[in-house]
Amino acid sequence: MRFLQLAASLSLLVRSGQAIDLVIGNDDSVKSAASTIAFGLAKYYTGNNTGDTPGNLPDPYFWWEAGAMFGALIDYWALTGDESYNAITKQAIIHQATEKGDFMPRNQTRTLGNDDQGFWGMAAMSAAENKFPNPPDDQPQWLAMAQSLFNQYVSRWDEASCSGGLRWQIFTFNNGYNYKNSISNGCFFNIAARLARYTGNETYATWASKIWNWQEAIGLISDDHHVHDGVHIDLDDNTCKTVDVNEWSYNSGIFLHGAAVMYNFTNGSSTWKTRVDEMLTAATTVFFNDTIMFEQLCEPTGFCNNDQRSFKGYLTRWLAATSQMAPHTFDKIRPLLVADAAAAAKACTGTADPPVFKGHPGTACGFRWTTGGWDGKAGVGEQMNALSAIMYTLVDKVAPPVTADTGGTSKGDVDAKWHEEEVPREITPGDRIAAGFATTAVVFGLVAGCAFVMI
Repeated sequence: MRFLQLAASLSLLVRSGQAIDLVIGNDDSVKSAASTIAFGLAKYYTGNNTGDTPGNLPDPYFWWEAGAMFGALIDYWALTGDESYNAITKQAIIHQATEKGDFMPRNQTRTLGNDDQGFWGMAAMSAAENKFPNPPDDQPQWLAMAQSLFNQYVSRWDEASCSGGLRWQIFTFNNGYNYKNSISNGCFFNIAARLARYTGNETYATWASKIWNWQEAIGLISDDHHVHDGVHIDLDDNTCKTVDVNEWSYNSGIFLHGAAVMYNFTNGSSTWKTRVDEMLTAATTVFFNDTIMFEQLCEPTGFCNNDQRSFKGYLTRWLAATSQMAPHTFDKIRPLLVADAAAAAKACTGTADPPVFKGHPGTACGFRWTTGGWDGKAGVGEQMNALSAIMYTLVDKVAPPVTADTGGTSKGDVDAKWHEEEVPREITPGDRIAAGFATTAVVFGLVAGCAFVMI
């Protein structure tokens, strides 16, 4: 009923050149537009080509963004019923999870960060929650994959420095090892909360609360529920006094969704309700220009790197999921999703040539949604953002994520193990450079953006 009321006031026709016609409120139109954009997204993927590695995106995209993409494609199937990308999604996650289901693939081990693993683990969790077709019985299962990652995170919780928290990097030789960031701990928090809800196991809920409390104590979640990027470990005394207060959309989104899951799991706890409501207010204040989402830290200056150009899609994903887990937020979130879908469709009129874009001509999606058209950008992040913006307007047309008690079929393993965290061969200077690239890319983009603003 509330959807019909909103549709009456918000339904509109968005015509992006001759490329995408989107009638918000018309399910067939939304699914058609999402299908066109999903096709363009899948065309970036090369892991199903002969001789390539299932699950990998080509350069310049890092491993974690592939995990994020397959998480989006699981949601795409759940929202639209389109099975076109189920086979490559299933193959990719199973392959990258390895035979132990631990998301420690040998082709990535030396450069893995906790957040990198997290996006693959959240994709597996989404597969379990949406009843995505299960792997063969002799392969690790979706739920067990998420539980394996949870167990790894528990083993890496670092009380020796900063009284807790996960480090950004897993291995000491990688740049960023002495940084504890919100996205790594957010992945831990998000997966713990969702495991608690799915399994009913209070151990996961206890960890979710512990992670949230640490984030607050160390200053990464402020009193008014803004989420800061991370803290630097002081090597002299192992304390964390220097907080990077920058705010990125995916940090807010991942904690917002996890808090909403905990609200749902606790049957409407007033503590978690306050956290959800205040974090939603903070996120909508910072990351929306009027009603249109933007990456406020780098988008206005044009200095967002490849990673950062995908962040808006995750906030969109987690806003939609929040409206399912905490239904009282729907009336605030729904208009934002509708406005973003309209704006994103207008941005999907690009004609970037192969190999940059191999989708249907005139349907490459740009990064900025505030320009009323294509901004000349094209890539995995841009295409995934637009797909999210459009397909999540269907979120109230599907059932909420299942649990083990409400129809979930994925088999778990609470004691799921993982590979020994050993580097397969001696580390070379080249490895250190490669491992540090993902870390320094974010820093470089931020410094450049700040310099532009200062000038």
